Amino acid sequence: MRAFACPVCSEFTAFDTDRCANCQTTLGFHLPTKSMVSLVDGTAVLDGQRWVRCTQYVTLGCNWLAAEEHDEFKKRGRCLADSLIRREPAADDTLAREKLVPTAAALRRLVYQLDDIGLPIDPFWRRDGGLAFDLLSSYTTGEKVIIGHAGGVITIDVVESLDAYREALRVRLGEPYRTMLGHFRHEVGHYYQNILVETGSGAAKYLDDCRSLFGDEQASYSDSIARHYKSGAPANWDESFISEYATMHPWEDFAECFAHYLHIADTIDTSREAGMVLLAERVRFAAPRDIVPLETYDDQPIERMLFDWRWMSMFFNRVNTAMGKNPLYPFEIPLAVAEKLGFVHRVIRETARAAED
Repeated sequence: MRAFACPVCSEFTAFDTDRCANCQTTLGFHLPTKSMVSLVDGTAVLDGQRWVRCTQYVTLGCNWLAAEEHDEFKKRGRCLADSLIRREPAADDTLAREKLVPTAAALRRLVYQLDDIGLPIDPFWRRDGGLAFDLLSSYTTGEKVIIGHAGGVITIDVVESLDAYREALRVRLGEPYRTMLGHFRHEVGHYYQNILVETGSGAAKYLDDCRSLFGDEQASYSDSIARHYKSGAPANWDESFISEYATMHPWEDFAECFAHYLHIADTIDTSREAGMVLLAERVRFAAPRDIVPLETYDDQPIERMLFDWRWMSMFFNRVNTAMGKNPLYPFEIPLAVAEKLGFVHRVIRETARAAED
């Protein structure tokens, strides 16, 4: 993610902040320019357009701006990210609303990245089957909330924002990594596989290649679930899959690879924006060359991104373990997974280029 600066004093400002810690300027995040802008009475004027605070500023702590009097927004006054929320806990469900705040924050990070890499964000209120998020609570309602995707709607259980709950599930399910942002990235992978690969013009362009890499998505999903939870992952699964969960069904394999692509791309971007490089002459072990994250990997093969990531993640893993925590990226990327990530890279980059033309 980009390193944002205060427009008044140029001090670093966090992505979710609403005030400069140095000069106390009131700030708002403007998605079209990917920048923090200064506000006067909660308003900014950019290229003749008035922008105001998202109406979820108080309830969800949203620091994004929304275009004033934007008629196409059915959820008037909400920023793009928050307008994608189709269902949410009731106003009087205070415990669930409390957990909705960090959940919505993770959603905004997802939407920022999707917009930044050029993927289409077509909301449910604009067309049937558009992207929507049901952010619900199993903890307070007692109703079962199944995290998943169906017909453009992504359902998330906000109780997953509780560290203890999420960690207990991670351990019980044998997962090396489980976060709210990870859930969003995985589930949105299902959405983009459907609209970019399986339907429309994408089917003729990508579907055969997708099936050759991930398998036939027409295989029974219910049978695959039953087999996975009865027998687990096949032997030597780590030679062809990024995670055990990816072995369950071709859809899950694609979604896991899509999520990992977003993990890797965002962490590399954030590192570059911090000015981080690995100097081969300064390390105590053999390094092939300086690792300098590129401004963009759009025109680079996936191998270049993954080569840089291998060395960068080695550093991040060591930092985490130095703090007594688990490695930041506890995954190996075998050749078969690299090829799958290369397919995700191709679909994303070609989709973004087509939108620019």
